Amino acid sequence: MTATAVAQSIDQFRDRFSRITQEVARRIVGHDAVVEGTVTSLLAGGHVLLEGIPGVGKTSLVHTLADALHLKFSRIQFTPDLMPADIVGTNIVQEHSHGGTFFEFQPGPIFANVVLADEINRATPKTQSALLEAMQEHRVTVAKTTYAIEEPFFVLATQNPLEMEGTYPLPEAQLDRFFFKLNVQFPSREELHTILDRTTGGHDPVVEAVLSREEVIGMQRLVREVPVARHVQDFVIRVLEGTHPDNKEAPELTRRFVRFGASPRGAQSVLLAAKIRALFEGRFAASIDDVRKVCFPALRHRVLLNFEGEAEGVKTDQVIEEILAKTPEAKI
Repeated sequence: MTATAVAQSIDQFRDRFSRITQEVARRIVGHDAVVEGTVTSLLAGGHVLLEGIPGVGKTSLVHTLADALHLKFSRIQFTPDLMPADIVGTNIVQEHSHGGTFFEFQPGPIFANVVLADEINRATPKTQSALLEAMQEHRVTVAKTTYAIEEPFFVLATQNPLEMEGTYPLPEAQLDRFFFKLNVQFPSREELHTILDRTTGGHDPVVEAVLSREEVIGMQRLVREVPVARHVQDFVIRVLEGTHPDNKEAPELTRRFVRFGASPRGAQSVLLAAKIRALFEGRFAASIDDVRKVCFPALRHRVLLNFEGEAEGVKTDQVIEEILAKTPEAKI
C-alpha cells in the first residue's frame, strides 16, 4: 500500500469506528470505555464478556450495537433448563410432498452475526460447552454434519457477579475464548439524570444502522495488516510471561497470588486490540502505549488467582497493574 492509500484507509477506519460509537451513544449513557471495548472486540473477530450488576445497561448495549450495524441479531436467554439443541439447532422430521419423510436441519439462534448470550452463567456446563466450537471455530456440528456461521460472528455474553445461587461458573476453557472481559460500572450522578430523562420521558432515541456487513469485514481485514515492531511484540510476550507464577521474572504479586497465568490467546488479544487502538488514534503501527491500554480487558479473565489471592480479595487488575509497572519496555 502507498502512503496515500494507508492514510486514506486509516481515516476511513477512524470515521467508521466513530460512527458506530456515536450511534450507540444516542441510546446508551456513559460506558464509553465499554462501548469502545465492545467495538474493538467485534473488529478483532473476538467475543466479549460483560460483567455488572443488574440494570446498568448490559443488555441494552448489545441491542443498540446490533441496531447500529446492519447485521443479523439474535438473543439467547440462558436458564438452567436450556439445552444445547436450543442454541445450535436440531434435525427435525419433514414430509415430502410425494410421501415419505426426511430430516431437515433447523438452525438455532447461534446462526446470527451478533449473538447476545444473556446471563450465560445460568446455564449448565453441558449447554455452555455448546458455545465453545461456535466461538472458536465459527461453526457448529450437529449429527456429524458441520455448518458454518456467517461472518462476522460476534458473541456478547453478560453475567451478574453478585447473585451466585443457581449459577454455573464459566470453565477456564470458555473464559479464554472471550477476547475482552469488560466491567460495566454503576453510572455517575449526572449519567443517572440523563438516563432518567431518556427513559421516563416520551422520547425514545432511534438508532440507525451506520455500517454494513461488508464494511465491518473490511475493517477486520485492515486490522490484520497493521504492522507491529519486534520490540513491541516482545513486550507483549514478557507481560504474558509475567502472569505466570513459575516464571523467574514474574513480580511478587504474581508469584504469591496467581495459580495460572494467561494463555497465548491472551497475547493474541492484546496485540490485535493494540492494532485497533493504533488505527483509531490515526497510526498504522501499534506501540507499547497501545499495549498498556488494552492489557486489562484482554487479560483480567485469563489470570486465575489461587486460594490465598481470593481469600485476601486481590483483584486480577492489581496483578496486571504490577506486571505492567515491573516490565521494562526494552529487555535488559
